[in-house]
Amino acid sequence: MTPSFRITLLPGDGIGPEIMAVTLDVLKQVGSKLDLEFTFQEALIGGAAIDATGGPLPEETLTTCRNSDAVLLAAIGGYKWDTLPRELRPETGLLGMRAGLGLFANLRPATILPQLIDASSLKREVVEGVDIMVVRELTGGIYFGQPKGVFTTETGEQRGVNTMAYTDGEIDRIGRVAFETAQKRGGKLCSVDKANVLEVSQLWRDRITALSEDYSDVELSHLYVDNAAMQLVRWPKQFDTIVTGNLFGDILSDAAAMLTGSIGMLPSASLGAEGPGVFEPVHGSAPDIAGQDKANPLAQVLSAAMMLRYGLNQPQAADLIETSVLSVLDQGYRTGDIMAEGATQVGCKAMGEVLLKALV
Repeated sequence: MTPSFRITLLPGDGIGPEIMAVTLDVLKQVGSKLDLEFTFQEALIGGAAIDATGGPLPEETLTTCRNSDAVLLAAIGGYKWDTLPRELRPETGLLGMRAGLGLFANLRPATILPQLIDASSLKREVVEGVDIMVVRELTGGIYFGQPKGVFTTETGEQRGVNTMAYTDGEIDRIGRVAFETAQKRGGKLCSVDKANVLEVSQLWRDRITALSEDYSDVELSHLYVDNAAMQLVRWPKQFDTIVTGNLFGDILSDAAAMLTGSIGMLPSASLGAEGPGVFEPVHGSAPDIAGQDKANPLAQVLSAAMMLRYGLNQPQAADLIETSVLSVLDQGYRTGDIMAEGATQVGCKAMGEVLLKALV
């Protein structure tokens, strides 16, 4: 019987529709080659949803996502919507989708591809062999804690408030995902917090330490977030798997991404306890190059590979896509963001065409 999967596509804004078109072609060819049946449905999110419906996350989109086996997201946001009230901005739609689907765990790999070592801003000897997985908590912490807002004090001053808060249950569930991820990788887990000054981080450290008793095959270490940021650029090869909260994970995963030379090469997965996961590139919507055929589609394509591996349990299909990406890089094809001396520069569509040839 042919495996069948229902996938929701969220092209979003900026370069999103361009890189999604390439990825859709890749998935169709992989499905044909491996006898997998994909049913695709497209929905609105972010700025595109604001323009069409007045809000960044229509209820119809959330319903469509919930009824899917997996969700593939491209990118959201842009200058056009930056001046809107916060509740109407594209990013609010993304946060709402994560909460609405219960996506509490974000997996962001930062792996140095041999073909792109010299694209990194760090020395070859520092980044060669780097292979890090950042496990970031997604639905708690300072982005969701209450109270929050801008309030007028008794003296008439404006006071901005955000609350960093975690329950032991929230910490335990992301901790278990991180330990289990580390078990499948190098067996090392570094938990990042700010326990020297934040009570919420002390609870985080206490819970992660207690969990480690259930994972005797994983070596656990702890770092304060400021030291972790320094160590990522000083000696990144010391890290295997990193687990941290929402705010710290947002910052550190971007720092780890740049070790690879281009944020345009990195995928991510957002997973919950049940239901569909959301798979998306780490980069933004790049409105300055939208519609110019300059975008790098490889992070979106690799996000589809993560979807196949982690969301649909189709490792053979994921391997096929990842191998094709390495093949086109070996052949010297590059988009502008990863261009190197002697390489052949191509646009978004042309990169898609050479990927399809590599999949034959």
